[in-house]
Amino acid sequence: MSGKGISRRSFLKKASYQALVLTGGLEFGNLETLCAKEGPGELADLVAVKNAEPGVMFTKAIQMMGGMKRFVKKGQTVVVKPNIGFPKTPEIGATTHPGLVKSIIEHSFGAGAKKVYLFDNVATSAYGMAPKCYRLSGIEAAAKNAGAVVVPADAKKYYHPVDIPGARTLKATRVHELILESDVFINVPVLKNHSYTRLTMAMKNLMGVVWDRMDYHHNGLDQCIADFCLFRAPDLNVLDAYRVMMRNGPQGDTPEDVAVMKNLVLATDIVACDAAAARIYGKDPQRVKYIRLAHEMGIGSMNLGDTNIKKHVFAL
Repeated sequence: MSGKGISRRSFLKKASYQALVLTGGLEFGNLETLCAKEGPGELADLVAVKNAEPGVMFTKAIQMMGGMKRFVKKGQTVVVKPNIGFPKTPEIGATTHPGLVKSIIEHSFGAGAKKVYLFDNVATSAYGMAPKCYRLSGIEAAAKNAGAVVVPADAKKYYHPVDIPGARTLKATRVHELILESDVFINVPVLKNHSYTRLTMAMKNLMGVVWDRMDYHHNGLDQCIADFCLFRAPDLNVLDAYRVMMRNGPQGDTPEDVAVMKNLVLATDIVACDAAAARIYGKDPQRVKYIRLAHEMGIGSMNLGDTNIKKHVFAL
């Protein structure tokens, strides 16, 4: 009897997601919601790709962005910052897809990178969970197999004080030394539901490069998320929307909370990246407060109609 009950709940969850996809004003995973100007002869500001495995999509997307050498030059050091926030396996959708991380690292070395580093100050690091997060996510193994140096981020000694000119609230914080020292910063968030901010995407993923994450929660989460983007904008944002957690975020519960969208977004403008991701999720970017704040502060633009977007959908 209990088995039938679980099966019925699973069916109802999936049915509700399908109904939202069919009837929602913005369809989940639909790249056609990304209305924009397109300049075929120009370098794209944002690329959206759909319907392939993460590594394949990244190879196509980075080619459409002008190639990895647009961002990584020979002899440079690169820091890759995925979301490894919770001790969850990839099918839960709480962390960045390890296949995507592996492909980014391989392309970085292919462009001539001297070293590629990877870290995340995970949300549960205070409880000694960082090693488990790194391992269960599959990201540590994928990064090491691709030749990256996976470094710890769970001790204050790795973080150094910085000021953030122009910030409204987060005027100073402590930032991981690799963000201060590396030549190229690649931000690799996962798109998912969040209980406080509605969604977590590229801007919020930068909470994993600071030491005191709780400072954001104590002083206005959305404003602090926007403020930090004034410090150092990532050179490239690679947003994973392959498995998208639709509820119970940011940690997630079961694979039944996940919609398999098979999307990927690359962008140089972190605000545009999040605006595009919100639309793919099915939400108006203006309803995500930190996107609106960052747009108002001039950090980037959530007006995708002014963004040079290129799209590609792989044939099924």
